[in-house]
Amino acid sequence: MSSSHLQTYNERAKKHANKAARALLEIMEEKQSNLSVSVDVTKSKDFFDIIEAVGPHVCLIKTHIDVLEDFDATVIDRLRELSEKHKFLIFEDRKFADIGSTVVLQYSKGIYKIADWAHITNAHAVPGPSIITGLASVGIPKDRGLILLAEMSSKGALTTGSYTEDAVRMARARRDFVIGFIAQHRMEGVGASDTDNIAGEDFLVLAPGVGLDATGDAMGQQYRTPEQVVFESGCDVIIVGRGIYGKGENVDTREVLKQAQRYQAAGWEAYRKRVQRT
Repeated sequence: MSSSHLQTYNERAKKHANKAARALLEIMEEKQSNLSVSVDVTKSKDFFDIIEAVGPHVCLIKTHIDVLEDFDATVIDRLRELSEKHKFLIFEDRKFADIGSTVVLQYSKGIYKIADWAHITNAHAVPGPSIITGLASVGIPKDRGLILLAEMSSKGALTTGSYTEDAVRMARARRDFVIGFIAQHRMEGVGASDTDNIAGEDFLVLAPGVGLDATGDAMGQQYRTPEQVVFESGCDVIIVGRGIYGKGENVDTREVLKQAQRYQAAGWEAYRKRVQRT
């Protein structure tokens, strides 16, 4: 059998036990899109203008809900409506990083109640397996999925070597809830021992730091093209933000739409090229 990332998204969806992972792969196949737009803006008007423009062309909308300065409960209501209207999943990029009992509260309580509306969220592996246990106690009953940070795209990131291996081992032990990684490469088999059962292992890899026109920024972000990310490195989802909407203020929705279509086409072509080489 070919490596999981050389199979089609539809073929992989049929094998995933986690409902959120299956739904994401099915949407990717149906919409012919492996594009996730990271909507990192501070005003709800800009937030929704961007989502309305890119919605038909993405598989996933990535949020940092806590940066919205005018957040209220209606934001979540409308976000859910747009998720259903345009058929995309919601990924709250919360990057949980605390002990199990604390993340339970952060995930389910407070003003955001992330588990109620985000199909997918993510966490650092630093606290150890207890962070997965805590998040899973909330997320599994709601059919949610968790992404672990295994690698990052910023210059000088410490998510390398043994840290990455340990993150993958943690995920391997909880494949019912951990559906993949924020990473720059495939993770199957990483950190596996001779006794680990890695047959059929298939983690989704969501890759930030994707750009068609820039190679980096003043804050240490490093960019690679969809071709490099999807075809060469085998990642599944490209995450793009400023490359689509610029500074995110008073957005030109026509330009946002144009760029979203451009990235969708580039990401999908890289995927088609990858699965056709088998």
